[in-house]
Amino acid sequence: MQQIRAVELGTGLFVFMGILALFFLTTRVTSFDSYSGEGGYELTARFDQVGTLKTRSPVSISGVQIGRVTAIDFDVDRLEAVVTMRIASRYRIPNDSDASILTSGILGGQYIGLQPGGAEEVFQDGDEIAFTQSAVVLEQLISKYLFGQSGGGE
Repeated sequence: MQQIRAVELGTGLFVFMGILALFFLTTRVTSFDSYSGEGGYELTARFDQVGTLKTRSPVSISGVQIGRVTAIDFDVDRLEAVVTMRIASRYRIPNDSDASILTSGILGGQYIGLQPGGAEEVFQDGDEIAFTQSAVVLEQLISKYLFGQSGGGE
């Protein structure tokens, strides 16, 4: 009886530790720990393809997180995705900077990376980033490679 109780207790402890490990992994992957998004100013950017970018995805410059994506909408007139992001007010970004959708880590979480320009004027609340580079979609790359190889042999 004692041995069965010890096995049940050990199994329960093992399951509990597994749930804690999954919770920890989830918080690390989704980046709940940094920039809360309070205050700051909003910028928008238009992309042909946003891939798996989601709201609350980080916005970074030189690897430093400076904001978060607050909304992703679709412009039916221009047939483009419109991404709205909130940048912390202490960061002043030149208004000729460009935005790219990049992939981070082995799990492939996507984020917006800003490449600073050289202008002296900076973005203001409500401005739009003119220079953008859309997300690279793995399925499209594979398709181009496969069809490119089969088309070249004929």
